[in-house]
Amino acid sequence: MTKGRPENPHALSVADVAALLETDPQTGLSQSEVRERLATCGPNQLRRQQTRSVFAILAHQFNSVIVWLLAAAALMSFLLGDVAEAGAIIVVLVLNGAIGFFTELRAARSMEALMRIAQIRTRVRRDGQARMVDAHQLVPGDVVVLEAGDVVTADLRISRAFNLQADESVLSGESVPEIKSEAATDREAVLGDRTSMAFKGTAITQGTGEGLVVATGMATEIGKISDLVERAQSEAAPLERRLDRLGHRLVWLTFVLAALTIGAGILRGHDVVAMIQTGVALAVAAVPEGLPVVATLSLARGMWRMARRNAVITRLSSVETLGATTVILTDKTGTLTENRMTVVGYLLEGHDIGLSAHGGGHILTGDDARLDPDEDKALGWAIRIGALCTNADLGDGGEDGRAGDPMELALLQAADQAGLSQSELLENFPEVCEHAFDPALRMMATVHEDGDRFLVAVKGGPEAVIDSAAYGLGPDGPRPLDDATRKAWKDRSSKAAQAGNRLLGLAMRHSETGEVDPYAGLTLVGLVCLNDPVREDVPPAIRASRAAGVRVIMLTGDHADTGAAIARQAGLGDGALQVIEGHELAGIDPDGISEEMRRRVLSVDVFARVAPETKLVLVSIFQKAGHVVAMTGDGVNDAPALKKADIGIAMGKRGTQVAQEAAHMVLRDDRFATIISAMRQGRVIFDNIRRFVVYLMSCNVSEVLVVGLAVGAGLPMPLLPLQILFLNLVTDVFPAFALGLGRGDGEVMRKPPRDPKEQILDRPRWRLIAVLGGLITIATLGAFLLALTWLALAPAAAVTVAFLTLALAQLWNVFNMRDPDAGLIGNDVTRNAYVWGAIVLCLGLIGLAVGLPSLANLLGLPWPGLDGLVLAAAASLVPLLLGQVWLALTGHGGR
Repeated sequence: MTKGRPENPHALSVADVAALLETDPQTGLSQSEVRERLATCGPNQLRRQQTRSVFAILAHQFNSVIVWLLAAAALMSFLLGDVAEAGAIIVVLVLNGAIGFFTELRAARSMEALMRIAQIRTRVRRDGQARMVDAHQLVPGDVVVLEAGDVVTADLRISRAFNLQADESVLSGESVPEIKSEAATDREAVLGDRTSMAFKGTAITQGTGEGLVVATGMATEIGKISDLVERAQSEAAPLERRLDRLGHRLVWLTFVLAALTIGAGILRGHDVVAMIQTGVALAVAAVPEGLPVVATLSLARGMWRMARRNAVITRLSSVETLGATTVILTDKTGTLTENRMTVVGYLLEGHDIGLSAHGGGHILTGDDARLDPDEDKALGWAIRIGALCTNADLGDGGEDGRAGDPMELALLQAADQAGLSQSELLENFPEVCEHAFDPALRMMATVHEDGDRFLVAVKGGPEAVIDSAAYGLGPDGPRPLDDATRKAWKDRSSKAAQAGNRLLGLAMRHSETGEVDPYAGLTLVGLVCLNDPVREDVPPAIRASRAAGVRVIMLTGDHADTGAAIARQAGLGDGALQVIEGHELAGIDPDGISEEMRRRVLSVDVFARVAPETKLVLVSIFQKAGHVVAMTGDGVNDAPALKKADIGIAMGKRGTQVAQEAAHMVLRDDRFATIISAMRQGRVIFDNIRRFVVYLMSCNVSEVLVVGLAVGAGLPMPLLPLQILFLNLVTDVFPAFALGLGRGDGEVMRKPPRDPKEQILDRPRWRLIAVLGGLITIATLGAFLLALTWLALAPAAAVTVAFLTLALAQLWNVFNMRDPDAGLIGNDVTRNAYVWGAIVLCLGLIGLAVGLPSLANLLGLPWPGLDGLVLAAAASLVPLLLGQVWLALTGHGGR
């Protein structure tokens, strides 16, 4: 421990903390002490994280081996004087970079969002006087004065509390405010159980109090989360890793081919400069220039589709990552549940009543029969007491008009749906006084006029109310409570709590005067059950995840029993749920975890009482086990894990800005089901990418073989580098992009996730690439030789025949990308309208390349005559026909 920062202040008494901080809770620090501590401890600010600059975002677009190889080819062309060729390659690079740059321009600004928390003023006591100061001027030892509506600006040890409650959902993820008191808590208590503390960034929802500043800036709990976000490293997306591996293979392949060709040419006596130009041509031919462009455009198209379905992607490669996801680690509150407390039932003397909030605004029983509270005396009083004994206000009924504790708001909502509005109740039972919630008694009371008598309405912790009650309200009126009856009530309370409910006890008494002990002579009316309901679309979404082979695991700040109950309602697990509480994971190291513990963690369905740093550790453990991890969340506490996960998913409505900016995807509708829709799109995109990579590579293999075999055989060059580049940007890109827009089949979400280590191109697909590339090569060289010999065309005109044959053959090659199980005519390629549009467009561009004099001269394509055109058209159909035969015989599609 160092001066000004006591260790475990939640476990120390107020007097001990004050002594360690050398401060007086009554008068606070002096101005001179504040200046000294400010100089020592620094301002109460979070460290600013270095944001991604525009230059960094732009540089990321060119961090690819394919891009580097193309840049090298452009430089070599420029040095050899081929300015047009160099310029064309640069255009490709700029186009690809611009698409990615403008799509990723919205960079994460997590720490800026956190910094806004400190840009407020707070009330402190210094030199015995209360005053307002800037939050960044707080120092350890300051005495902070709290009241409802305040944002806590530093970590505080509560020194005084009067009905004090704080909303800690930004840290714990739980929607129910925590009751605060001066009493010390256990040293090992997790964050959510430290009732003697108020944390920076949380909000006071009720009551008043004071606290001693024990930590400021980065030493606060939210500062520690800020540090975790800074240190959490974003994992490279699976698609990025696969394309990078493919790019490295292409680089080596290009170097080998260029070296062999240049060496063979020089040995045959060819000019060295001409051979270097041929090497550049091979480099251009071997690298699919369209791959980065088409991959980027396909991902962008997928991103736009997802945006229409309320899933906003902040990074292009995250679109495909969803399709490879094997595990979803999901926050409970606000993700699986609705983040609002709801009355779901009342436990009354002799019977229980289950409630639902639909059916024309009236409360319904579980069997949907209409219910009149006046027909059940105990229920009627239970509803009235819950609505009277409260500080909450429904306002106009809208979300913006509601104010108060979520549980009290739920009680008011239940009364309103039963036809007992708050205003009418207060008109019939005017409030005389209130006895604020007493943390020691765990109860509160309000006193109301009731005719010529007074009604005392009491609510509180179930056990506290049961123990304080002398009578129980039965069908025939109050009757004395004995120990056996009290035990039966407590057993019912425990059983309801194990089902995932939060409970409140409700009691009442009538008195001739309003000045009475509110907790004496009470009549127990019943217990009210509340919970944060599971969203209606969550169970079917989880079933869809299971069908797709994706595990869903819940992370919650709740206790184990409550978390397990919610998990069962959501449909998690296969049979008995495996649950671990956060304290069992304390201090665990992902790199040093035992094999037994690793297996246990990987089999868990629910992680309860989870701290922010534990979420980060869990993401790492699952990633090291080979999983592609999606992590959902909405609070500040989720931000580090969202950034670390392969795909971080934040809530758009309820999520904090910090969580949204740290995530890879934001759900605008907060629906878990939207994740499943986005996951399907991700799988379809990968299948499409795999399909167009096969298409692009088979086209590029044919170009390499055409050039390489011609040089090796001593033939004239059948293609020039600029012609190859034109083909790669015309006959390759548009059909490939059309393939990337396919909608997929209906079975895509009934298959297990891909192996994260699976390559884009496996052996069958490499074999298909070789066969289709070989067929196109044979057709092109055959047409070239026939043009030279049979048609006796000049070498330049024969090059035009070779160019047209290759261009058309590559165009028809798109139909060889069909699913081998689909029909020859009716299949996923022929049904793709974008494919037909691409073919029409490419035919027009090829016609311009040959027929437009200026473009023909630039590309070196003299008119070949009608015979040359017919030869090229006929030869181009050979690869299509033989390719269909190969598909029929082998069953290896381009999928």
